[in-house]
Amino acid sequence: MQYARPLAELIAQLERLPGVGPKSAQRLAFHVLRMPEDDVRRLSESLITAKRSLQLCSICQNVSEADRCELCNDPRRSGDVICVVAEPRDIAAMERLNEFRGLYHVLHGLLNPMDGIGPEQLKVRELVSRLVEGVDEVIIATNPTVEGDTTAFYLAKLIKPLGVKVTRLAHGMPVGGELDYADTATLLSALEYRREI
Repeated sequence: MQYARPLAELIAQLERLPGVGPKSAQRLAFHVLRMPEDDVRRLSESLITAKRSLQLCSICQNVSEADRCELCNDPRRSGDVICVVAEPRDIAAMERLNEFRGLYHVLHGLLNPMDGIGPEQLKVRELVSRLVEGVDEVIIATNPTVEGDTTAFYLAKLIKPLGVKVTRLAHGMPVGGELDYADTATLLSALEYRREI
């Protein structure tokens, strides 16, 4: 179906967002058209405000309103442990645990040579420069995917010679999971990352 040019442009722009396919873009576009004009204005203003007022923290590379984010400015956090995550949203997941009291470092992606993403496209250099400041441990908290594993192994190889302990979040059987329902990859991972009790 041929849409009016403004609607077609709105759909095309929404389709550029990650995880939004043609059908979702159409659904969102028609939803926006049904919204009151004030709500549309607030949405567009919040997009522009976020884009203009947010920057990367000069220390951890998290999204921040200031040069240093709230976590890096928090004196209660320990600077001797850094948790490395792929994206800023991963910090929110870790913070929900309310257990980790160290600092973070955001890579802004994962190594993926097939897509042309190497260490130069990530915030690796910024991470390494932080390790001269008395860091005892780096926890690599990347997803257990090919890209996450590749990134974790690359970082471990880069960091270990600096005399910093490198650990990785364990992965495998979920709490409350049953062996007969687990897939092969999950069981292999659980076996590989087993620990002494």
